[in-house]
Amino acid sequence: MEISDVAQTETDGQEVLETREWVDSLDYVLAKGGGPVRAGRLLQQLALHAKRAAGVNLPFSATTPYQNTIPAPQQPPFPGSQEMERRIKSLVRWNALAMVVRANKIQEGIGGHISTFASAATLYEVAFNHFFQARTESGDRDFVYFQGHAAPGIYARAYLEGRIPKEKLENFRRELKPGGGLSSYPHPWLMPNFWEFPTVSMGLGPIQAIYHARFIRYLENRGLKQSSGGKVWAFLGDGEMDEPESLGSITLASRENLDNLIFVVNCNLQRLDGPVRGNGKIIQELEAIFRGAGWNVIKVIWGTDWDSLIRADRDGILVRRLGEISDGQYQKYFVESGAYFRQNLFGTDPRLLKMVEHLSDEQLARMRLGGHDPIKVHAAYRAAVDHVGSPTIILAKTIKGYGLGEAGEGKNITHQQKKLNEEELEMFRSRFGIPVPDDELHNAPFYRPSDDSAEIKYMQARRQQLGGYMPQRKVQAAPLKPVPESYFEEFYKGTEGREASTTMVFVRLLAKLLRDPELGKLIVPIIPDEARTFGMEALFRQVGIYSSLGQLYEPVDMDTLLYYKEVKNGQILEEGITEAGSMCSFIAAGTAYANHGINTIPFFIYYSMFGFQRIGDLIWAAADMRCRGFLVGGTAGRTTLAGEGLQHQDGHSHVLALPVPNLLAYDPAFAYEIAIIIRDGIKRMYVDQESIFYYLTVTNEPLHMPEMPKGEHVREGVLRGLYRFNTSDAADAKLRVQLLGSGTIMYEVLKAQTILKEKYGVAADVWSVTSYKELYRDANDCERWNMLHPGESPRVPFVTETLKDAPGPFIAASDYMKVLPESLSKWVPGQLVALGTDGFGRSENRAALRDFFEVDAKHIVLATLGALARESKISSDVVKQSVHDLGIDAEKPNPATS
Repeated sequence: MEISDVAQTETDGQEVLETREWVDSLDYVLAKGGGPVRAGRLLQQLALHAKRAAGVNLPFSATTPYQNTIPAPQQPPFPGSQEMERRIKSLVRWNALAMVVRANKIQEGIGGHISTFASAATLYEVAFNHFFQARTESGDRDFVYFQGHAAPGIYARAYLEGRIPKEKLENFRRELKPGGGLSSYPHPWLMPNFWEFPTVSMGLGPIQAIYHARFIRYLENRGLKQSSGGKVWAFLGDGEMDEPESLGSITLASRENLDNLIFVVNCNLQRLDGPVRGNGKIIQELEAIFRGAGWNVIKVIWGTDWDSLIRADRDGILVRRLGEISDGQYQKYFVESGAYFRQNLFGTDPRLLKMVEHLSDEQLARMRLGGHDPIKVHAAYRAAVDHVGSPTIILAKTIKGYGLGEAGEGKNITHQQKKLNEEELEMFRSRFGIPVPDDELHNAPFYRPSDDSAEIKYMQARRQQLGGYMPQRKVQAAPLKPVPESYFEEFYKGTEGREASTTMVFVRLLAKLLRDPELGKLIVPIIPDEARTFGMEALFRQVGIYSSLGQLYEPVDMDTLLYYKEVKNGQILEEGITEAGSMCSFIAAGTAYANHGINTIPFFIYYSMFGFQRIGDLIWAAADMRCRGFLVGGTAGRTTLAGEGLQHQDGHSHVLALPVPNLLAYDPAFAYEIAIIIRDGIKRMYVDQESIFYYLTVTNEPLHMPEMPKGEHVREGVLRGLYRFNTSDAADAKLRVQLLGSGTIMYEVLKAQTILKEKYGVAADVWSVTSYKELYRDANDCERWNMLHPGESPRVPFVTETLKDAPGPFIAASDYMKVLPESLSKWVPGQLVALGTDGFGRSENRAALRDFFEVDAKHIVLATLGALARESKISSDVVKQSVHDLGIDAEKPNPATS
């Protein structure tokens, strides 16, 4: 039945009388017959009876009526001074606005956002004054993911608290000014003592908050952290909820019963260009999604001004009408007059008009929404904090640009609003009672009362009672002791004739570290449903798979030695098929040294193709957050994952790793290289406490692992990116070249070394390039220093210094794109020829793939001979003949484009 049909039938007297009798009966049960619990059971029994007796099927609805979830009679008393908090909020509003307006007066187009915080000011102020728990001696603490575009409001409050000087506010978005400034959005890398979570890459805040809340439970269940009752708050925009990351993991939160998680969605109905849902209702849509996912949903739609109207709505015609109106139309109401509001919302039914006849047009225009009413917001927060058993989402309806008036309140242009003229500033100042004189308005001056003012005293007292200031980032974890060298010694010896993949080497080393009584408990293995692929199933029994419920079933493989073992204090985070979720766990573990004072060490191993390419934004966020830990790209390289093909074969992750400033990227070929890198990584991150993290690529091809060559240059070379692995034993050879290998292609380089010697009389020295990125960074650092210090002795890049006495051309082959070795060409002291795997992958065996991408031994030999010919050291006829002798198809398609 359509809404219009319902309205028509309810005008019939009999229908109205029956409805009234049922409503009165329900009211009696609510008041005297057992309250809401009994009423709920009664309604369920009636619905069941109607279905059994007459086949009545009630239509399914995942939504509740378009009204507040918490009725006015159930609201707790507001614990503070509403007037004092209104004055403080007005000061925060003014300074947030002034910050953006002043910045854009000084420099056109510097940017900033006014409207997001304008709509969310009440949501934040109620939380700051009554809910956000900072660190305390008992360990209680909340974590807050602030909405990125609301940053000016958070800065403005910190200014009133005395934590940010006025000079910093004046340099908002001008961080390079003398004395420093304030970053555009939350950035822990740029403001490491203030921000904790970078959130303005929308969608990343919600998913990180979910996995952070789960990681807290992980720490608690493993005995690494005492349960403190702290909450994880995520403040989000309704438009942001369209990002796939915003909704992609919400069932994890309910499945894990994360009642320590609270989402607050600022439903101002607008995104950048227009309505979030012009023809729909975003609050109802999100309610259905989250209720269906098992969340506790609290809607905060109407302010106190609406309570009497809703209470008088005995027949439900007002609530029905409010539910009929689309969000796009509500936006229109926000910018029109009270008369327009009366005529268009209430004018559709004479009964509705009668309900508001006692209100003037001006009063109607001032009717507040729930998200702007501190009483309603406080009630929602209190219910969320007290709720047990599931996560909570609060859907708070607001007006974007609230308070900007004609300058942009509720308009589609308001997100881009950067400037206000003097008349608009005067209107804002008067509306919120800011004591700024007329002759200073044009400068939009900041305003802060004295420290002994009632406002400052009040806000300081509230924060003191809640444990301190927020946001605030403090590193409290003590440095770890160095890892004993004994854990790594077996890997320096090689495999003594046995074959092992570098993935197997990594897993073996990880298993040893997990056994350490001190370090082992801090390791967090993270796997996106590929443990058996990577040979990690032995860890199931060794340390267990984390499950907040333990194991409530008998595993199908219970009779095997390495069965799937879930335990409440399990150590492995087996995330399922979600690289994004796994990366969020990596971030939570890799920042626990700051957030929780615990040096957890994450090792996240995954198909390397599904790292930087798929979740690069989260990796960049990890860098911003000063995350620590090891990303391990398994089955790495374009030619090592035999048979899998285009979507699985990675030949570019090391190229994609280049832009991340505090990430160290390595492509080791041998067991001892992996051991050296991981040992040094733990030292730098957890002993020396550097804000860096690592990316290692490992492969699944079983190969002989050699013993580490002698000499101190090996360790230094492994870490800095380059060292000589071996020298040709053809000491009297007239022709000499240098072969550079990486990862699994190193073994093709070694084969080429033999062919060059035996067939062509060319002596080749072999070098292991463990990190093109480290060499590239070092070389650029030297170039920069030399440019800035003319006249001083120039610095020499490590790659140049290391190769300076190496004769002949340089042939570099890897399982990655040619651009990787080519990035070093200007610093290599000779001709550099790069072989790599540009192009789409193929489903084939390894030998065929390496032939196709021209990185196998025969192509390395051909490239070497060609380089010698270009230097006139051999005849071009030799090169031409070698194409035939080596069995190379010169006419095959170019792998880079085929």
